[in-house]
Amino acid sequence: MPRHDEFGGRTDAAESHRILDHYLELGGNFVDTANVYNDGRSEEVIGDWMKKTGSRDRIVLSTKVHGRRSPHVNDAGNSRWHIVREVEQSLRRLKTERIDVYHIHRPDADTPIDQTLRALDDLVRQGKVLYLASSVFAGWQLAEAHFIAKEWKPRVSMWSSRS
Repeated sequence: MPRHDEFGGRTDAAESHRILDHYLELGGNFVDTANVYNDGRSEEVIGDWMKKTGSRDRIVLSTKVHGRRSPHVNDAGNSRWHIVREVEQSLRRLKTERIDVYHIHRPDADTPIDQTLRALDDLVRQGKVLYLASSVFAGWQLAEAHFIAKEWKPRVSMWSSRS
C-alpha cells in the first residue's frame, strides 16, 4: 500500500504537480524523494514536473539509495553495484543529469564502507552527484567513514540528516 506522503501513491500526478507548483510559488526549493518511494513512481512524478515546469535549476534535488529494488541478491544496500545501478535509474526517472544531494539512506553491515565511499566518489567525479549525505548513520559510523576515506583523499564529504 502506498504511503500518504510520497508522490505517485494516493496523490496522483496532476495533484502532485499542483502541490509542487504551490510549494515553489511559496519559495520552497528543496525536493526530497527516494528510489523506493512507490517503487520509483515518486521520482517519475517529480521528474515529469521538473520537465513540464522547467524548474530543475530552481530546486535542490535530493534522493536516496539503500532499499530493496528487486529479489536480486545485489539489488539492495550500499554495494557499488547497487549504488551505481540505482543512481542511473534515479537520473532516468527524474529526467535530469545530476542529483544535488544523494543520501545513503541506512548503514549496510554487509558492504565495506570503503566500497560505498569509492562508488560515491566516482559518481561525484563524474558529475552525476554534487553532494552526499546519510540519513540515519550514527556519529561513530560517519567518523569511521571519514577516517577510511581520508587515506585516499576522495571528493566525498558526508553529512547526516539524522537529528
